[in-house]
Amino acid sequence: METKRLQIQEIPGWGTYLRGQWEARFAGHLSAEEKKEIHLDSFLWHVCSYKKIDCLEKQEAIHAFQKQQKEKCTFFYQFVDDAFLINHPASLSMEDLPYERLHMDFGDLYVMDWEQKWTFVMTHESSCGPYFIQL
Repeated sequence: METKRLQIQEIPGWGTYLRGQWEARFAGHLSAEEKKEIHLDSFLWHVCSYKKIDCLEKQEAIHAFQKQQKEKCTFFYQFVDDAFLINHPASLSMEDLPYERLHMDFGDLYVMDWEQKWTFVMTHESSCGPYFIQL
């Protein structure tokens, strides 16, 4: 997969691993009970919609993602086992992301920088997200 000079490499089977890394990094401050209360096992982005972490939403989130310096990042979906690596994503914008809001597999997309310092999330819910978290 290659988009506008972006080098996107598929990483078969890494979806589960990266979802675990995302949860540990961006929802690791929650107890097991809190995670259960917000149904984090259904959608990781519930940490944002239930206001359990400081994050930007909607246009502020998009703006933060667009201006974020990007050196190397991954993206993955809520229900897909494969993930993707972008080695030189400096020009990566929201429009470049393979996202389909109404598609069960491709409607919940997580972009995370390689150092896990920030994440940008697009959801299947028109009233939720996008979200941007920077630690």
